[in-house]
Amino acid sequence: MAISYSLEMATPLPAEQLGCELISVGKAAGLFDASVTPDLVLGEGAATERGTWTRVRDASPEPWHPVITDLGFTPTVSVTFRFKKQDLSSQDDDMIRLVSGLLERVHGDAVLHFQFESIWLLRRGTDLSLSEDDDLWPSHRLALVFQPYVRATHTFSEE
Repeated sequence: MAISYSLEMATPLPAEQLGCELISVGKAAGLFDASVTPDLVLGEGAATERGTWTRVRDASPEPWHPVITDLGFTPTVSVTFRFKKQDLSSQDDDMIRLVSGLLERVHGDAVLHFQFESIWLLRRGTDLSLSEDDDLWPSHRLALVFQPYVRATHTFSEE
């Protein structure tokens, strides 16, 4: 089974514009090369230099979607990060570079989670909280987040 994470956002931006922002962040961080285009990120997806496959799409969740029921907002755009089965820690770092860059550029509620099992970060309005789990957020990864944040643990219900 693939290791994948989702960044789900409630933002007025359409997926196309969020994809362009993601590419700008990725290229500035040296994660995407010149071949990565909006059509690629919105279609089959694009890989970072370390192999993290990334895809952006519009979200249209059902009313029982866990982000709606447990976190109280309706995602409009979703970014999927799927990892190769090697060098996972570096891919975690790349994902956080991309997510942190997007959060600087794109307003709205957001959650980064691993398959609805663990919440890495949650932003409501301008309030950003990162999980208190130091295994997810070692000091070098915390340094990749440039927005003010607090440490707090959030969970999805088990229903």
